[in-house]
Amino acid sequence: MTGGVGLYIYIASAGLLLASFFNVVGLRVPAGESIVRPRSHCPACRRMLSARELVPVVSYVVQRGRCKGCGGRISPLYPAMELATASLFTAAPMWVGWSGRLIVAWTLISLFAIIVVSDLRYMLIPDRVLVAFAVLFLMERLFIPFLPWMDMLIGAAAGFLLLLLIAVLSKGGMGGGDVKLFAVLGFVLGWKMVLLAFFLATLYGTVIGLIGMALGRVRRGAPMPFAPAIALGALTAFFFGEAMVRVYLALMM
Repeated sequence: MTGGVGLYIYIASAGLLLASFFNVVGLRVPAGESIVRPRSHCPACRRMLSARELVPVVSYVVQRGRCKGCGGRISPLYPAMELATASLFTAAPMWVGWSGRLIVAWTLISLFAIIVVSDLRYMLIPDRVLVAFAVLFLMERLFIPFLPWMDMLIGAAAGFLLLLLIAVLSKGGMGGGDVKLFAVLGFVLGWKMVLLAFFLATLYGTVIGLIGMALGRVRRGAPMPFAPAIALGALTAFFFGEAMVRVYLALMM
């Protein structure tokens, strides 16, 4: 492991601050709002928030999840995503090392931080976000050869066509945003890992759905956000997919 404790603290802090911004993007872009104006405000009373009320996680804990002005409840989604993003940012160097691939990992985590919030809030994955990150991944690939071009292009086509086929067969059971997202993921992961990501996302989604039904949060047959399961599946494949395939092949021999 390279880098001292101070470096990891810096990465975690940067992850918290970025995640706070990602929350804003995930909430405003699907609603067609600017991510710059107006300033952050309470969704209930519309009061502008002070700097002390915008400290990631800490402000939520200090205010006990309530607005200081009107006492309205603040969604726990905000601190949860901030903690998750910071944790993943910090763990990524331990999993992929201090290489160019780490930049790709942080970009992938950032994408999911935005679309998970968006999907949970609106059941929507914004095209603008997918296009912006597709361009970022393409630019990174020009300087960081993390996969052969052919593998990435086949992966993008495989991810898109697989989800498109499922969307057609399920007659709308799979959203268009999920289809486009898997095209982007296929470009980043390659065709082998994007297939593994889809399998894992389906597995995670089933478990999440069963837990949700047991808790009374999900109704049988009702649509549910799939982005959290996709995020878990894709990140598992990105960080641990090659090791999982090696273990699987060893067990089959």
